[in-house]
Amino acid sequence: MTRRKTSPQKKESETVLSPTELQNLDYNSMSESQFRSTIIQLLVALEKSIKDSRDFMTAEFRANQAEIKNQLNEMQSKLEVLTTRVNEVEERVSDLEDKLIAKRETEEKRDKQLKDHEDRLREINDSLRKKNLRLIGVPEGAERARGPEYVFEQILAENFPNLGRETGIQIQEIERSPPKINKNRSTPRHLIVKLANSKDKEKILKAARDKKSLTFMGRSIRVTADLSTETWQARKGWQDIFRVLNEKNMQPRILYPARLSFKMEGEIKSFQDRQQLKEYVTSKPALQEILRGPLKIPL
Repeated sequence: MTRRKTSPQKKESETVLSPTELQNLDYNSMSESQFRSTIIQLLVALEKSIKDSRDFMTAEFRANQAEIKNQLNEMQSKLEVLTTRVNEVEERVSDLEDKLIAKRETEEKRDKQLKDHEDRLREINDSLRKKNLRLIGVPEGAERARGPEYVFEQILAENFPNLGRETGIQIQEIERSPPKINKNRSTPRHLIVKLANSKDKEKILKAARDKKSLTFMGRSIRVTADLSTETWQARKGWQDIFRVLNEKNMQPRILYPARLSFKMEGEIKSFQDRQQLKEYVTSKPALQEILRGPLKIPL
């Protein structure tokens, strides 16, 4: 068998050079076959480099993609947990708000019922006193010589001479209130007069309002309806305002149980409480100036 010789060209083509060696070759001294072989090697090396880079980038991208996906999944899990907790908190807050509203409504209902009961008790108490008058400022001991009935008759005679003769007012009972003297009080105790007829009480009260200034034994006194402590305290809250309006001749009155009324611009106005009056005077500059002090309205 004849042995074939390997051609020098084939040996040259099979020689594989590294990229560094390929870069350092002297292409000008190469033969055509060497140049072609070298170019082929360059292309092969370039292709391999591109493939390696692509494979590396693909692997890196997939690794990064997997990591990002894991991070996203982790964030999603945390977000779901947070969302669940937020929903739980919102439900709890909503439940608390509902309970607070229910509690507030219950308290408001209870307060209203309590106020209604207090109002009924006050009305009952006041109705038991509907025939009574309260005399304020009568000196202590004035009744000692001839009795309290005589004192009352003298007050009527001194201030309303025609009233006593015309109506024949009948007295059921007269007593001091409170029964015992309080040494810490400088003012005399009130005299409570229980009449036989409530109409007589109203006539005396009207006469007292018309006369305005009442006296007994040279001292200034007052005659009012005898009311429960609660009604009396509620009316007392109007004292300073009543005094100012009275000085301005605005004909103030206290209506039952404790409403303030007065004449304004030819009309009778009435108010349940000080806040209601305060809101009203904001639209009446002149009245606002008059009541600025008692209502504590800032300048």
